[in-house]
Amino acid sequence: MTADRSSTSIERIGIDESGKGDYFGPLVIAAVFVDATTQGELKLMEVRDSKKISDGRILEMAPDIKTICPHSVIAIGPQKYNELYAKIKNLNRLLAWGHAKALENLLERVPCERAISDQFGNERLILNVLQEKGRKIVLEQRPKAESDLAVAAASILARAEFLLRLKRLSGEVGTTLPKGASPAVELAAKMIIKKHGRDRLGTVAKLHFKTTQAVLTD
Repeated sequence: MTADRSSTSIERIGIDESGKGDYFGPLVIAAVFVDATTQGELKLMEVRDSKKISDGRILEMAPDIKTICPHSVIAIGPQKYNELYAKIKNLNRLLAWGHAKALENLLERVPCERAISDQFGNERLILNVLQEKGRKIVLEQRPKAESDLAVAAASILARAEFLLRLKRLSGEVGTTLPKGASPAVELAAKMIIKKHGRDRLGTVAKLHFKTTQAVLTD
């Protein structure tokens, strides 16, 4: 009986996001369900926080994680992101909506009572969205949550999806879209405006970033 109870307590969903601090590309939120078996497999794969892994390795690991773990990935492309941000006007609320959506999708496939995510704001924001859908779950928000294997696996799935979509967007506009928010990012934004006009920027970038003001006032 004890073994059974401890294996149930291991079961959890890890949630993490990617693209929050990147001017270009989508905001991606991933949720990954982990149990006693998959926990061992993720350890063998040396799954850890995606910030400590190269982009190339992330893209290799993501399909393997998807094969062994039930998961849900929500990608909010720049256009949709800008629409939602204009409505919600608050990044934490937008994140909470994405976290709740990823959780809700995964809970449709696997029953689970516990979820872990990074500390980013008021957990009530996520729980309220879930409760509206009739979902109940204990949500643990903790600093450095990526030290948990389930959250680390989610961080890899979110980053891989972000990288793939950023590359696709770069191809669509014919300009390499750099990660983060740096002088190189500003330069790429100026190139897009020169090539395609101002309106195109909203299809590849998160417009509420200060970068937008910087490139439009130049």
